[in-house]
Amino acid sequence: MARRFGVDEAGKGPVLGSMFAAAVVCDPDELPDGVGDSKRVSPARRETLDAAIREVADVGVAEITVSEIDDPGTDMNTLTVAAHARALASVDIDGLHGIVDGGDVDAERFGRRVASRLDADVDLVAEHGADETHAIVGAASIVAKVARDNHVAALADEYGDVGSGYPGDTATREFLRAYVREHGSLPGCARESWATCDDVLAAAAQSALDDF
Repeated sequence: MARRFGVDEAGKGPVLGSMFAAAVVCDPDELPDGVGDSKRVSPARRETLDAAIREVADVGVAEITVSEIDDPGTDMNTLTVAAHARALASVDIDGLHGIVDGGDVDAERFGRRVASRLDADVDLVAEHGADETHAIVGAASIVAKVARDNHVAALADEYGDVGSGYPGDTATREFLRAYVREHGSLPGCARESWATCDDVLAAAAQSALDDF
């Protein structure tokens, strides 16, 4: 099989920290066994697969920061397009065919938007659930998730236990509540535009009124 590329992102939904996208370029037949949707792979196994993928593939990783996410002039679909395009721009894909995970309800539209941001001449297709059906996209999913995992670990080194960073994580919500109680504001790693942050600030304000 010829060289091709795959792209996926991790960290689109958390209330804490950056989103990451990864592009993987190689012959899919050379990928290690077991690549696939990173959410179905244990963290330790992801680390092992990430190293193995990097041995056989060219890899590009792009970060979308909290400040970009909180910019009122954009939206997550546009930022996901930007993340995929940035990851692809960091590797040599000229003349290649590839698949990106559809980060929009309209996968075909998402693919067109990513392709329109590239200078390279590529044959690009976007599919929903591509990380489960195409090994090259599964590999990108692994690399992106490891980048996100490392980012969350760095946040924990700075702030203490932040949990996974997802709104449904009790540890994450408790971290936000405790930080606001102590500092009177959200931490710099929080996506202030997320409803979870509004809820935490509103609860803190109500608690202050109740104590008054």
